[in-house]
Amino acid sequence: MLLPYYKEGVIEAGCDEAGRGCLAGSVYAAAVILPTDYHNDLLNDSKQLTAKQRYRLREEIERDAVAWALGIVTPKEIDEMNILRASITAMHRAIDGLKVRPEHLIIDGNKFLPYRKGEVPHTTIVKGDGKYLSIAAASILAKTYRDDYMKDLHKEYPFYGWDHNAGYPTKEHRQGIENHGTTPYHRMTFNLLGAVQLELPFA
Repeated sequence: MLLPYYKEGVIEAGCDEAGRGCLAGSVYAAAVILPTDYHNDLLNDSKQLTAKQRYRLREEIERDAVAWALGIVTPKEIDEMNILRASITAMHRAIDGLKVRPEHLIIDGNKFLPYRKGEVPHTTIVKGDGKYLSIAAASILAKTYRDDYMKDLHKEYPFYGWDHNAGYPTKEHRQGIENHGTTPYHRMTFNLLGAVQLELPFA
């Protein structure tokens, strides 16, 4: 059973991101504040759920949350700032969008930059999406909204399997890049083809 909060007696927001390891598309993040007495037996790390469960839970989270918001960082921004900074920036943008100001943040993972110069204290939690309800909720919102976005991009660029691989580095995705080249949504600073390029001396 996931825990309802990390720090008792404060307004706490859980944050998570989706799409960090992808070759294409924006990175999405979500921030969620749940009621302190919230219970939902199905709520779990988005990776442990089926797509049908995630979308059902998205409706429940949006209905029940005290506040929730998304943050997005584009592929161009990812190339400019690197993926770690982009993931954190997406979470900061999600927190910016909350209609209720949190007093504490719990962040999935082990890296985060202080929000507004530490104005709101935070705690990083490795595998937090499998430990705390608000982080699990954030993981579900980030994942489902990003999946919707990648399915829309697939309609424009149908050669990469984005409707089912969401831009991750699958064999099909890399074959699409090799056959059709890149798109404006590819992250050009990533190793898109997965091959190590060696410059061999002349014999």
